[in-house]
Amino acid sequence: MPRWATGLVLPILNLLSALLVSALVIHLLGEDPLESLQILINSAVINPEGLSYTLFYASTFVFTGLAVSIAMQAGLFNIGAEGQMYFGGLGLTLAMLAFDATLPWYLLILAGILGAALFGGLWAFIPGYLQAKRGSHIVVTTIMFNFICASLMNFVIVKYLIPPGEQNTASRVFSAAAEMPRLNAWFPVLGETPLNIGFFFAIIALAVYGIVMWRSAWGYKVRALGLNQHAAHYAGVKISAMIIIVMAISGALAGLGAVNSIMGSTHYLSLNFVGGAGFVGIAIALMGRQHPVGIFLSSVLFGALIQGGFDLSLEKPNIPTETFIFIQGLIILFCGAMENLYAPVIIKLIKSRKG
Repeated sequence: MPRWATGLVLPILNLLSALLVSALVIHLLGEDPLESLQILINSAVINPEGLSYTLFYASTFVFTGLAVSIAMQAGLFNIGAEGQMYFGGLGLTLAMLAFDATLPWYLLILAGILGAALFGGLWAFIPGYLQAKRGSHIVVTTIMFNFICASLMNFVIVKYLIPPGEQNTASRVFSAAAEMPRLNAWFPVLGETPLNIGFFFAIIALAVYGIVMWRSAWGYKVRALGLNQHAAHYAGVKISAMIIIVMAISGALAGLGAVNSIMGSTHYLSLNFVGGAGFVGIAIALMGRQHPVGIFLSSVLFGALIQGGFDLSLEKPNIPTETFIFIQGLIILFCGAMENLYAPVIIKLIKSRKG
Protein backbone atom coordinates (compact mmCIF):
# COMPACT_ATOMS: atom_id res chain seq x y z
CA MET A 1 0.00 0.00 0.00
CA PRO A 2 1.13 3.59 -0.52
CA ARG A 3 2.46 5.51 2.47
CA TRP A 4 -0.65 7.69 2.78
CA ALA A 5 -2.75 4.56 3.22
CA THR A 6 -0.57 2.89 5.86
CA GLY A 7 0.28 6.12 7.69
CA LEU A 8 -3.11 7.85 7.64
CA VAL A 9 -6.06 5.84 6.37
CA LEU A 10 -5.42 2.63 8.30
CA PRO A 11 -4.89 4.35 11.70
CA ILE A 12 -8.05 6.44 11.22
CA LEU A 13 -10.13 3.39 10.28
CA ASN A 14 -8.74 1.44 13.23
CA LEU A 15 -9.48 4.32 15.61
CA LEU A 16 -13.02 4.67 14.28
CA SER A 17 -13.55 0.95 14.75
CA ALA A 18 -12.44 1.18 18.38
CA LEU A 19 -14.72 4.18 18.93
CA LEU A 20 -17.69 2.41 17.34
CA VAL A 21 -17.28 -0.56 19.66
CA SER A 22 -16.93 1.88 22.56
CA ALA A 23 -20.13 3.63 21.49
CA LEU A 24 -21.93 0.29 21.53
CA VAL A 25 -20.69 -0.36 25.07
CA ILE A 26 -21.81 3.10 26.22
CA HIS A 27 -25.23 2.44 24.65
CA LEU A 28 -25.47 -0.86 26.53
CA LEU A 29 -24.67 1.04 29.73
CA GLY A 30 -27.80 3.09 29.13
CA GLU A 31 -26.25 6.35 27.91
CA ASP A 32 -26.37 8.23 24.61
CA PRO A 33 -23.03 7.75 22.78
CA LEU A 34 -23.30 11.05 20.86
CA GLU A 35 -24.10 13.04 23.98
CA SER A 36 -21.24 11.32 25.79
CA LEU A 37 -18.86 12.15 22.95
CA GLN A 38 -19.95 15.79 23.05
CA ILE A 39 -19.29 15.97 26.80
CA LEU A 40 -15.87 14.37 26.33
CA ILE A 41 -14.85 16.77 23.55
CA ASN A 42 -16.09 19.84 25.43
CA SER A 43 -14.23 18.79 28.57
CA ALA A 44 -10.97 17.75 26.96
CA VAL A 45 -10.56 20.05 23.96
CA ILE A 46 -12.92 23.02 23.82
CA ASN A 47 -12.67 24.10 27.45
CA PRO A 48 -9.26 25.85 27.88
CA GLU A 49 -8.66 24.38 31.32
CA GLY A 50 -9.58 20.90 30.10
CA LEU A 51 -7.32 21.30 27.08
CA SER A 52 -4.53 22.26 29.44
CA TYR A 53 -4.95 18.99 31.34
CA THR A 54 -5.12 17.08 28.05
CA LEU A 55 -1.77 18.53 26.94
CA PHE A 56 -0.29 17.89 30.38
CA TYR A 57 -1.09 14.18 30.12
CA ALA A 58 0.05 14.16 26.48
CA SER A 59 3.44 15.59 27.51
CA THR A 60 4.14 12.44 29.51
CA PHE A 61 2.70 10.12 26.88
CA VAL A 62 4.97 11.58 24.20
CA PHE A 63 8.04 10.29 26.04
CA THR A 64 6.67 6.81 26.69
CA GLY A 65 5.45 6.67 23.09
CA LEU A 66 8.90 7.67 21.85
CA ALA A 67 10.48 5.05 24.11
CA VAL A 68 8.42 2.27 22.55
CA SER A 69 8.75 3.72 19.03
CA ILE A 70 12.54 3.91 18.88
CA ALA A 71 12.78 0.33 20.08
CA MET A 72 10.23 -0.77 17.46
CA GLN A 73 12.28 0.96 14.76
CA ALA A 74 15.08 -1.48 15.67
CA GLY A 75 12.71 -4.46 15.67
CA LEU A 76 12.53 -4.56 19.49
CA PHE A 77 9.23 -4.61 21.37
CA ASN A 78 9.98 -2.78 24.59
CA ILE A 79 6.98 -3.19 26.87
CA GLY A 80 8.96 -2.17 29.93
CA ALA A 81 8.44 1.60 29.63
CA GLU A 82 6.27 1.46 32.75
CA GLY A 83 9.15 0.23 34.91
CA GLN A 84 11.70 2.41 33.13
CA MET A 85 9.66 5.54 33.81
CA TYR A 86 9.19 4.41 37.41
CA PHE A 87 12.94 3.92 37.90
CA GLY A 88 13.60 7.20 36.11
CA GLY A 89 11.42 8.85 38.74
CA LEU A 90 13.75 7.49 41.40
CA GLY A 91 16.78 9.00 39.68
CA LEU A 92 15.02 12.34 39.40
CA THR A 93 13.99 12.23 43.06
CA LEU A 94 17.47 11.43 44.30
CA ALA A 95 18.79 14.42 42.35
CA MET A 96 16.12 16.69 43.83
CA LEU A 97 16.64 15.48 47.40
CA ALA A 98 20.36 16.11 47.03
CA PHE A 99 20.32 19.52 45.33
CA ASP A 100 16.92 21.22 45.66
CA ALA A 101 18.14 23.32 48.59
CA THR A 102 21.24 24.63 46.83
CA LEU A 103 20.75 24.86 43.05
CA PRO A 104 18.61 27.37 41.11
CA TRP A 105 15.53 26.14 39.27
CA TYR A 106 17.11 25.87 35.81
CA LEU A 107 19.98 23.70 37.08
CA LEU A 108 17.50 21.60 39.06
CA ILE A 109 15.52 20.94 35.89
CA LEU A 110 18.74 19.87 34.16
CA ALA A 111 19.66 17.64 37.12
CA GLY A 112 16.20 16.10 37.12
CA ILE A 113 16.36 15.41 33.39
CA LEU A 114 19.80 13.80 33.69
CA GLY A 115 18.79 11.72 36.71
CA ALA A 116 15.58 10.49 35.09
CA ALA A 117 17.28 9.66 31.78
CA LEU A 118 20.21 7.92 33.47
CA PHE A 119 18.10 5.69 35.71
CA GLY A 120 15.55 4.95 32.98
CA GLY A 121 18.33 4.06 30.55
CA LEU A 122 20.00 1.85 33.15
CA TRP A 123 16.79 -0.09 33.76
CA ALA A 124 16.41 -0.75 30.01
CA PHE A 125 20.13 -1.45 29.50
CA ILE A 126 19.90 -4.75 31.40
CA PRO A 127 17.18 -6.32 29.19
CA GLY A 128 19.02 -4.96 26.14
CA TYR A 129 22.25 -6.61 27.28
CA LEU A 130 20.45 -9.90 27.97
CA GLN A 131 18.88 -9.80 24.51
CA ALA A 132 22.13 -8.96 22.74
CA LYS A 133 24.53 -11.20 24.67
CA ARG A 134 22.38 -14.02 26.06
CA GLY A 135 19.52 -14.29 23.58
CA SER A 136 16.84 -13.53 26.17
CA HIS A 137 13.60 -12.36 24.59
CA ILE A 138 13.15 -8.62 25.05
CA VAL A 139 9.39 -8.91 25.60
CA VAL A 140 9.80 -11.38 28.46
CA THR A 141 12.63 -9.51 30.20
CA THR A 142 11.07 -6.05 29.93
CA ILE A 143 7.71 -7.12 31.30
CA MET A 144 9.43 -8.98 34.14
CA PHE A 145 11.46 -5.87 34.90
CA ASN A 146 8.20 -3.94 35.34
CA PHE A 147 7.29 -6.17 38.27
CA ILE A 148 10.82 -6.15 39.65
CA CYS A 149 10.87 -2.36 39.55
CA ALA A 150 7.50 -2.10 41.31
CA SER A 151 8.75 -4.26 44.19
CA LEU A 152 12.11 -2.48 44.34
CA MET A 153 10.51 0.97 44.38
CA ASN A 154 8.12 -0.09 47.13
CA PHE A 155 11.10 -1.19 49.23
CA VAL A 156 13.16 1.95 48.55
CA ILE A 157 10.33 4.39 49.23
CA VAL A 158 9.14 2.67 52.41
CA LYS A 159 12.63 1.95 53.75
CA TYR A 160 14.56 5.09 52.86
CA LEU A 161 12.48 7.92 51.40
CA ILE A 162 9.51 8.39 53.75
CA PRO A 163 10.34 11.33 56.06
CA PRO A 164 10.40 10.50 59.79
CA GLY A 165 6.96 10.69 61.35
CA GLU A 166 5.11 10.62 58.00
CA GLN A 167 2.57 7.94 57.04
CA ASN A 168 2.22 8.69 53.34
CA THR A 169 4.30 6.29 51.22
CA ALA A 170 6.13 9.07 49.39
CA SER A 171 9.31 11.09 49.54
CA ARG A 172 9.36 14.55 51.06
CA VAL A 173 8.04 17.40 48.95
CA PHE A 174 10.72 19.11 46.89
CA SER A 175 11.52 22.77 47.43
CA ALA A 176 9.72 25.39 45.35
CA ALA A 177 12.86 25.80 43.21
CA ALA A 178 12.39 22.25 41.90
CA GLU A 179 8.98 22.97 40.37
CA MET A 180 8.75 23.21 36.60
CA PRO A 181 7.47 26.65 35.49
CA ARG A 182 3.79 26.39 34.60
CA LEU A 183 2.33 27.85 31.43
CA ASN A 184 -0.59 29.53 33.20
CA ALA A 185 1.90 32.17 34.33
CA TRP A 186 2.00 33.33 30.69
CA PHE A 187 -1.49 32.15 29.66
CA PRO A 188 -3.93 32.78 32.54
CA VAL A 189 -6.80 31.37 30.48
CA LEU A 190 -5.40 27.88 31.18
CA GLY A 191 -6.43 28.16 34.82
CA GLU A 192 -4.79 26.44 37.78
CA THR A 193 -3.55 23.41 35.84
CA PRO A 194 -0.21 21.57 35.95
CA LEU A 195 0.65 22.15 32.27
CA ASN A 196 4.28 23.25 32.31
CA ILE A 197 7.31 23.75 30.10
CA GLY A 198 7.62 19.97 29.91
CA PHE A 199 5.19 20.29 26.99
CA PHE A 200 7.88 22.17 25.03
CA PHE A 201 10.44 19.54 26.00
CA ALA A 202 8.12 16.91 24.52
CA ILE A 203 7.86 18.83 21.23
CA ILE A 204 11.66 19.16 21.09
CA ALA A 205 12.05 15.42 21.78
CA LEU A 206 9.67 14.64 18.88
CA ALA A 207 11.65 16.89 16.52
CA VAL A 208 14.99 15.38 17.56
CA TYR A 209 13.61 11.87 17.17
CA GLY A 210 12.35 12.64 13.66
CA ILE A 211 15.63 14.20 12.55
CA VAL A 212 17.77 11.42 14.00
CA MET A 213 15.66 8.56 12.69
CA TRP A 214 15.16 9.86 9.13
CA ARG A 215 18.00 12.30 8.57
CA SER A 216 21.06 10.61 10.09
CA ALA A 217 23.26 7.63 9.29
CA TRP A 218 22.69 6.21 12.78
CA GLY A 219 18.92 6.36 12.34
CA TYR A 220 19.27 4.58 9.02
CA LYS A 221 21.20 1.80 10.74
CA VAL A 222 18.50 1.49 13.40
CA ARG A 223 15.76 1.17 10.79
CA ALA A 224 17.87 -1.28 8.78
CA LEU A 225 18.23 -3.41 11.90
CA GLY A 226 14.47 -3.40 12.37
CA LEU A 227 13.76 -4.32 8.75
CA ASN A 228 16.28 -7.14 8.37
CA GLN A 229 18.80 -7.99 11.04
CA HIS A 230 20.84 -10.28 8.79
CA ALA A 231 21.10 -7.68 6.03
CA ALA A 232 22.07 -5.04 8.59
CA HIS A 233 24.80 -7.35 9.89
CA TYR A 234 26.27 -7.85 6.41
CA ALA A 235 26.07 -4.08 5.86
CA GLY A 236 28.39 -3.57 8.81
CA VAL A 237 25.95 -2.81 11.64
CA LYS A 238 27.16 -4.17 14.98
CA ILE A 239 23.95 -5.91 16.01
CA SER A 240 24.69 -6.50 19.71
CA ALA A 241 25.98 -3.00 20.33
CA MET A 242 23.06 -1.45 18.45
CA ILE A 243 20.48 -3.43 20.45
CA ILE A 244 22.04 -2.36 23.75
CA ILE A 245 22.32 1.30 22.71
CA VAL A 246 18.77 1.49 21.36
CA MET A 247 17.33 -0.11 24.49
CA ALA A 248 19.29 2.27 26.72
CA ILE A 249 17.98 5.26 24.74
CA SER A 250 14.48 3.82 24.84
CA GLY A 251 14.68 3.52 28.63
CA ALA A 252 16.08 7.05 28.93
CA LEU A 253 13.12 8.42 26.98
CA ALA A 254 10.70 6.52 29.20
CA GLY A 255 12.50 7.85 32.27
CA LEU A 256 12.07 11.40 30.98
CA GLY A 257 8.32 10.95 31.25
CA ALA A 258 8.79 11.19 35.02
CA VAL A 259 10.06 14.78 34.71
CA ASN A 260 6.66 16.09 33.62
CA SER A 261 4.74 13.95 36.10
CA ILE A 262 6.85 14.66 39.19
CA MET A 263 8.55 18.04 38.71
CA GLY A 264 5.53 19.40 36.85
CA SER A 265 2.78 18.18 39.15
CA THR A 266 3.23 16.25 42.41
CA HIS A 267 6.72 17.54 43.36
CA TYR A 268 7.48 14.32 45.25
CA LEU A 269 7.96 10.63 44.44
CA SER A 270 5.00 8.42 45.32
CA LEU A 271 4.08 4.79 44.84
CA ASN A 272 2.65 3.98 41.40
CA PHE A 273 2.97 7.57 40.17
CA VAL A 274 3.37 6.23 36.62
CA GLY A 275 -0.28 5.18 36.54
CA GLY A 276 -0.06 3.08 33.37
CA ALA A 277 1.65 5.74 31.22
CA GLY A 278 4.24 3.20 30.09
CA PHE A 279 1.59 0.86 28.74
CA VAL A 280 -0.23 3.76 27.06
CA GLY A 281 3.06 4.39 25.25
CA ILE A 282 2.64 1.04 23.49
CA ALA A 283 -0.72 2.10 22.08
CA ILE A 284 0.69 5.49 21.08
CA ALA A 285 3.61 3.92 19.21
CA LEU A 286 1.32 1.48 17.40
CA MET A 287 -1.33 4.03 16.50
CA GLY A 288 1.19 6.75 15.61
CA ARG A 289 3.16 4.39 13.35
CA GLN A 290 6.39 5.45 15.12
CA HIS A 291 6.22 8.81 13.34
CA PRO A 292 6.66 12.08 15.29
CA VAL A 293 3.39 13.59 14.07
CA GLY A 294 1.50 10.37 14.70
CA ILE A 295 3.00 10.04 18.18
CA PHE A 296 1.99 13.60 19.06
CA LEU A 297 -1.58 13.20 17.80
CA SER A 298 -1.97 9.84 19.53
CA SER A 299 -0.63 11.31 22.78
CA VAL A 300 -3.17 14.14 22.61
CA LEU A 301 -5.92 11.60 21.91
CA PHE A 302 -5.08 9.53 24.97
CA GLY A 303 -4.69 12.66 27.05
CA ALA A 304 -8.16 13.72 25.93
CA LEU A 305 -9.57 10.30 26.82
CA ILE A 306 -8.22 10.60 30.35
CA GLN A 307 -9.33 14.20 30.91
CA GLY A 308 -12.67 13.91 29.14
CA GLY A 309 -13.33 10.48 30.59
CA PHE A 310 -12.92 11.76 34.13
CA ASP A 311 -15.49 14.54 33.63
CA LEU A 312 -17.80 12.24 31.69
CA SER A 313 -17.84 9.71 34.54
CA LEU A 314 -18.85 12.53 36.90
CA GLU A 315 -21.73 13.66 34.68
CA LYS A 316 -22.77 10.15 33.67
CA PRO A 317 -22.56 7.83 36.70
CA ASN A 318 -23.53 4.86 34.52
CA ILE A 319 -20.20 5.21 32.71
CA PRO A 320 -17.42 4.22 35.14
CA THR A 321 -13.87 5.48 34.71
CA GLU A 322 -12.78 1.91 33.90
CA THR A 323 -14.65 2.26 30.61
CA PHE A 324 -11.80 4.36 29.27
CA ILE A 325 -9.23 1.74 30.16
CA PHE A 326 -11.41 -0.55 28.06
CA ILE A 327 -11.34 2.01 25.21
CA GLN A 328 -7.55 2.19 25.45
CA GLY A 329 -7.45 -1.59 25.18
CA LEU A 330 -9.67 -1.47 22.08
CA ILE A 331 -7.35 1.05 20.44
CA ILE A 332 -4.39 -1.23 21.17
CA LEU A 333 -6.34 -4.19 19.75
CA PHE A 334 -7.33 -2.49 16.50
CA CYS A 335 -4.06 -0.61 16.00
CA GLY A 336 -1.89 -3.56 17.05
CA ALA A 337 -3.12 -7.11 16.60
CA MET A 338 -5.74 -6.10 14.00
CA GLU A 339 -3.89 -3.20 12.36
CA ASN A 340 -4.23 -4.70 8.86
CA LEU A 341 -7.93 -5.55 9.22
CA TYR A 342 -8.89 -3.09 6.46
CA ALA A 343 -5.76 -3.54 4.35
CA PRO A 344 -7.27 -6.01 1.82
CA VAL A 345 -10.22 -3.68 1.18
CA ILE A 346 -7.95 -0.66 0.71
CA ILE A 347 -5.66 -2.58 -1.65
CA LYS A 348 -8.67 -3.72 -3.67
CA LEU A 349 -10.00 -0.15 -3.93
CA ILE A 350 -6.59 1.17 -5.02
CA LYS A 351 -6.25 -1.52 -7.69
CA SER A 352 -9.77 -0.94 -9.00
CA ARG A 353 -9.12 2.81 -9.19
CA LYS A 354 -5.90 2.24 -11.13
CA GLY A 355 -7.66 -0.23 -13.41
